[in-house]
Order: sequence, then structure tokens, then C-alpha cells
Amino acid sequence: MGFTIGGIREMRSGSRRRGRSAECTAVAEYTGLWGWAVVPGARASAGLCSCGAAECAAPGAHPLDFADKVPAGAPLGIAADAWAEVPGAAMLLPVGRTFDILDVAEAAGRRALVRLERMGLPLGPVAVTPAGRAQFFVAPGAAAELPELLYRLGWDDADLDLRALGPGCHITAPPSDLGGLGPVRWLRPPVPDTAGTPPQARLLLGTLAYICHRL
Repeated sequence: MGFTIGGIREMRSGSRRRGRSAECTAVAEYTGLWGWAVVPGARASAGLCSCGAAECAAPGAHPLDFADKVPAGAPLGIAADAWAEVPGAAMLLPVGRTFDILDVAEAAGRRALVRLERMGLPLGPVAVTPAGRAQFFVAPGAAAELPELLYRLGWDDADLDLRALGPGCHITAPPSDLGGLGPVRWLRPPVPDTAGTPPQARLLLGTLAYICHRL
């Protein structure tokens, strides 16, 4: 009962209403409190993407072509109205505007986060995905600068499970489901001091690269 994107069905109307209310609140928090735009995204079930493409390259992990983003700064009412137009959509955050992402294996990310916190370095939000990745929010420009930064730190020749995501990329925002694998969660949730101004990648990169190399 109840149509969502591409025919993914929800079991009970009551849970649907509660879910939509929670999603609207989360969207409004991202746009109004943290200053991030939110893009409606596809979901996946049993390996099939709600976009309807039989050979989707990123099932349940890409924006919906027909849906407009909810802009940064949108208050609860506007966010709720916008999200009501895309029931069942995943919440995606566009990368490269207010933040880039340093993406590493979850085990490396958890170890690095403990070390970085002990060092007293400024840190932005950190998300973990059900695919076993940790995503560190850093200042925009990190993706373009990553090769040069790794070179300066002496890690350019190392085989590191570390990549940067920049303009044109999107990440799934907690607590949305990623590709039918389960919800994305915050390892370090956003806070007012750093959500809008995450740290420069160079402050984190040495520790991340070292731990990625050790694992």
C-alpha cells in the first residue's frame, strides 16, 4: 500500500507517515541548521534501483533526474513541502560546494578519528556507510588538491585505500539507506563550529594516509 519511487512499497501507512515526518525533519536540519543542500535520491531493493533502469550503474546511490534539490537554508516548511513531492527518496548531499570528502575503509577511519581527536585537531563530520567506508568532511578543493597533498606528505607512491570526492559527486546522508545495504550513520555528527567550515584536508591527510598504509 502506498507508492514510493519506482514502485518500492511501504508496509503500513502509519509507518509511512512517521518515516516521512522524520525525513522532512532531517532534510530541514541539513538545509536550515547545517547549511547543506539536499538532493532527492534513488533507493534500491533486492538489487534493483528505483530509477527503473535495468542496468543502473549506481543502484540506490544517485540523484533522481526529475527531482529538484532542496536548497541550503531552506526552513522546515519549505523542506517538508519539497520532500512531500518525492516520497521514499533517499537524502543525498552534493559534494564540492561546502565540503569535499576523504573516503577510507571504515576500520582505518575509526582508528584515524581516535588519533586525530587525541591530537586536538579540528574535525568536521564523519559518516560511515554500510559498505564499510568512512567519509571525512573536509574543506572544498580537497579532491583537486589530493595528488599534490599526497606528494608533499611523501605518500604519492604508496598504495593507499584513500580517495577524495569533489564536485559532481553525491554522498548518502544519514539515516538514508545506501543501495539497499542499510542506513548510513554518523561516526562524528555535525556540530555548529565545523559543519559549515570543515577543516582543510592537509590537517587530516597525514594521519589518514599513515593508518591506511598500516592496515
